[in-house]
Amino acid sequence: MDTNDGNTIWDVLIIGGGPAGLAAALYAARALRSTLVLEKEMPGGQIATTSEVEDYPGIEMTTGPELSMLLMQHAEKFGAVMDIGGEVVDVDFRDTIKSVTLLDGRQVSARSIIIATGAAARKLGVPGEKELGGQGVSYCAVCDGPFFRDRHLAVIGGGDAAFDEALYLTKYASKVTIIHRRDEFRAQKVLVDRARNNPKIELITSTTVERINDPATGLQSLTLRNLKTDDTYDFPIQGVFVYIGNIPSTEIFRECVARDENGYIIVDENMATDCPGVFVAGDVRKSPLKQVVTAGADGSIAALTADKYLDDLDAGMAPVQAEALATSPETWKESY
Repeated sequence: MDTNDGNTIWDVLIIGGGPAGLAAALYAARALRSTLVLEKEMPGGQIATTSEVEDYPGIEMTTGPELSMLLMQHAEKFGAVMDIGGEVVDVDFRDTIKSVTLLDGRQVSARSIIIATGAAARKLGVPGEKELGGQGVSYCAVCDGPFFRDRHLAVIGGGDAAFDEALYLTKYASKVTIIHRRDEFRAQKVLVDRARNNPKIELITSTTVERINDPATGLQSLTLRNLKTDDTYDFPIQGVFVYIGNIPSTEIFRECVARDENGYIIVDENMATDCPGVFVAGDVRKSPLKQVVTAGADGSIAALTADKYLDDLDAGMAPVQAEALATSPETWKESY
């Protein structure tokens, strides 16, 4: 299906279909802005690979995939159009009418952009990690946990994600060892307490992974270093899950918007970037807390800021080089 007939322009184009992008889609569509979401993989982003979600207000317990579908369906109810599989490979935000190019060569134009591309898992960067990726080393417990039944697993990290996924892995593993380089954990106390009280979980602190052994014969052990004694030793293990943070997926936007030294896009309190008409939501910006609820808040702010920007654009009678979509949800999907 063609994304652009050469004349059509979307009011709001959202790049990324995680909680931030889907919340933005909901608020933009409710404001009667023609709204398109481009998501290269699956609706929900990282949350779609989370086993249990119990900290989203009003929902005591759900799964990541279930919440992802609810978020998408809510946005679609108000007319937002989803393109699942639409991967953006190039962007041009210089003019009033902005455009993106998809992997399959299609082009999409819009008057405003919301970047909600999230972040990718940070790698350990140690020998053996790349070679054993998908063959003993994983970054998604929900995806790969069932393949590790009755095995001793290591979870590397000390934040919420590490503890949440370690607890999930106890459903399958015979034992789970959480290994963290600091003395104290960054995870919420409730998660740390659950881990300490779980007979299947042990905690190792002040320790780093030096090597994953052995790529030639299959995962056998980790070479660990005790940071207090500087001693190294091999730790037998049958699976490794890495949760040491994320890298914002912003490289494609490096020439369009200002970023900080870690690649996070710099925004103001209204989620606006230094490029007029381009806004941000979710893990692509630096924030003290990365949760579904904060991503949703970001998305709503970005969408309403984009709506105000479009009002100002229309009031200023800025030149438009193509015909914009009609403000009727029934016509948006037909045009795509």
